[in-house]
Parts: sequence; structure tokens; C-alpha cells
Amino acid sequence: MRVFVTGASGWIGSAVVPELIGAGHQVVGLARSDASAAALTAAGAEVHRGTLDDLDGLRAAADASDGVIHLAFKHDLAFSGDFQGAADADRRAVETFGEALAGSGRPFVLASGLLGLTPGRVATERDGHEADPALAAHGTGPQTRHATAELVLSFAARGVRSSIMRLPPTNHGDGDNGFMATLVSIARDKGVSGYIGDGTNRWPAVHRLDSALLFRLAVEKAPAGSTLHAVADEGVPVRDIAEVIGRQLNVPVVSIAPEDAPGHFTWLAGFLGLDSPASSALTRELMGWQPVHPGLIEDLGKGHYFDTPSA
Repeated sequence: MRVFVTGASGWIGSAVVPELIGAGHQVVGLARSDASAAALTAAGAEVHRGTLDDLDGLRAAADASDGVIHLAFKHDLAFSGDFQGAADADRRAVETFGEALAGSGRPFVLASGLLGLTPGRVATERDGHEADPALAAHGTGPQTRHATAELVLSFAARGVRSSIMRLPPTNHGDGDNGFMATLVSIARDKGVSGYIGDGTNRWPAVHRLDSALLFRLAVEKAPAGSTLHAVADEGVPVRDIAEVIGRQLNVPVVSIAPEDAPGHFTWLAGFLGLDSPASSALTRELMGWQPVHPGLIEDLGKGHYFDTPSA
């Protein structure tokens, strides 16, 4: 297959691209910078220069492909305070892909999220498909992203083999600069490894190489309208994460009161306190997917999250 991948040079995309190429697929990656283009070329992929705002370019790339994996999102815009703008740009890109692929039976896989899907209970692939009033508390941006994922599933009725891939808050591995790296940085700066309250709230997790495999399987064979969960660890207690970080940095492990969490964890506080376990049982049965790489606690214990630049 000739697969067009957006976000191909990102943290997850840079694992998806070699996974696809290793399975014999041809990859065309979207690149908005010279550095991204160089990384894709080095990985053996073709380069399509452009951005998520270049809808004509996205349409042309999708037209020339046998399938699309959409990983890109304007995280820089979202983290600068305009989450709605990022969500709107994503929506326009997804609509463009849907129009390009309609009636073809070709696959379209969208990266989505799991955090906060069903707070306090284990989320399954059947959850989260109805409008959630709780999303309104977080603004219209999250509502837009939820609606976009549901739009992708609706493409199945328009002749697209569409699926959504819900990802845990951490796709961990050597080189990760996401949530886990941020927690390590905070613990190093504060001199303590913290968790909120009693720390029993749970996060799902997956190694990025395991999620890359699932993206390949999805573009190859996921049935139209599928919801997939890239989950290896169903729910790791945040206190367990803090304890590993504390041992690695040789700092105390402490509870942070909920009212003090924003001051201690800054922007991460709103995510870190969520209890958001998730199952992938239906995905494993449907896709024959079995994670084989280290779980989150084992991966943290390997030490690569704690390497300093000088090391």
C-alpha cells in the first residue's frame, strides 16, 4: 500500500513510518519543515511538503494514496492557548480527507485520545460515542475534537474504511518528551516526586512501538467504523509512577494536596489528577494485536527518562 501519513516525523509518527516500511508499504509523509523532510527521507519515506492548512495539498496526497493515517495536530497552537483554533484546523483537514476517500473503500485512521473518557471506570471501545456534557466544562475545543472523531466513524457510511485510534496519555519509550518526561523534570526541579491526593487514580499507557504496530494493522485491516484502543497498561496508579521517579532521582515521594496541585504541577495538574483506566480487550480480539514491549513502570525503571543532557 501507498500510505499518506500526517505527523510522520513526530513522536508516534516516527515509529509508525518504519513500522509501515518494514511491512513492505510505501510511505509518503507530510513535512512542514526542512528538518521534518530530512528525517522522513532518512527513514525511507517520500516527502509531501505542506501543512494542515494546505487543504488542496492534503486532498491531492490522499487522492494519490491507498490509505491515510492522520496523526498531526497543531499542538504548538493548542499549547499557546488557542486549542479551539487547533481543533478547527484538524476538523477541516479531516473533512478534506473524507471527501478525497469517499466511495473508494480505502482506509483512513485518525489518532484520538483516551484521557478522561469515562472518569473513574474502565473505558472500553464502546464508550465515548455520545456527546459528553462534561466536555463543555473544558471549552468548545475538546467538544470539536470529539465530534471530529465521530465524523471519521461516519465516513464508513460514505465508502471509507475509517477507524479511530484512541491513544493513552503516554506513549512511552526512549526519547519521549511528553507527560512522563515532564513529571521527571518537575520532580528534579522541586526536589520531590509528587502525586495528587492518595495517588490511586490510574493512567493507561502503551509503548510507542506497540502503538505503531496497531496503526499499521488498522490501515491494513481494521473494519470500517472501528474504534480501537492502543492500550497495554490498563491503568497504572499515578503514585506508582511517582515512586519510580523518586527512586531514580533519589528524592522523597510526597502527596500534593489537590488545591496545591496547580502550583506544583502547573499545566499538568489538570491531567495528572484524572482517574482514566481503559481496556483494549475488544481491540486485541478484533485486530490480533498483542503488546510486547515494556510496560510503563518497567520502562521508567530502565533509566532513559532520567538521562541528563550532559550524560
